[in-house]
Amino acid sequence: MIYNKIIESRGKKKLFALLLDPDKCNPDHLHKVLHIACQGKVSMLLVGGSLVNTDINTFISKVKAESQVPIVLFPGNAIQFANGADAILLLSLISGRNPDFLIGNHVIVSGAIKRSGVEVIPTGYLLIDGGVHTSVQYMSNTMPIPSSKIDIAVATALAGEQLGLKMIYLEAGSGAKFPVPIEMISAIRKEINIPIIVGGGLKSPEQINSAWDAGADMVVVGNAIENNVEFLSSFFQTK
Repeated sequence: MIYNKIIESRGKKKLFALLLDPDKCNPDHLHKVLHIACQGKVSMLLVGGSLVNTDINTFISKVKAESQVPIVLFPGNAIQFANGADAILLLSLISGRNPDFLIGNHVIVSGAIKRSGVEVIPTGYLLIDGGVHTSVQYMSNTMPIPSSKIDIAVATALAGEQLGLKMIYLEAGSGAKFPVPIEMISAIRKEINIPIIVGGGLKSPEQINSAWDAGADMVVVGNAIENNVEFLSSFFQTK
């Protein structure tokens, strides 16, 4: 079980995940990324995006043909569910008030998820202002939490834990100028006990290590890999 592995790793090692957007991974790029991922310390592959036109099950089959790294869905909406994945982060956008992303999409796909047997990991999703208007902000029609409003982020994450969500995902958005503030990660870590995932705007090993040091259990990198596959190799060489 993916979630059990995340729990078991706490206090022992930090986790690193790659976010693969099927629309942005041509065969050559995907081959290079998976080759490096299989040699390095990638804990899991997240698959999804704000808007995906590629058939996700077909994409997952291609990934599985080249990699043994667990595949976890990171869906932007209900139609991005694919039963070929190992697990799904069932994201509830608790930083916003759009009912479609709080519960609406979940209702639509609930039956398909149950029939599939794919592991479900209920995850509270907090969109944090990363200095640009991101795709997830536009597609979800929600406002991000300002990066300076640490108290709001803490209260939102705490409410997510109290609602029974199993993880909190702090997201600055794809292509963000700035990652989630270290002070925010640290403040949330002090208040909740469930795992914290941090993604968006992480462009250097230093930023990734800082997020880990502040209390993130897992970091997610996507855009940096899309722009420069060698970022992955250079990061692992520093570890």
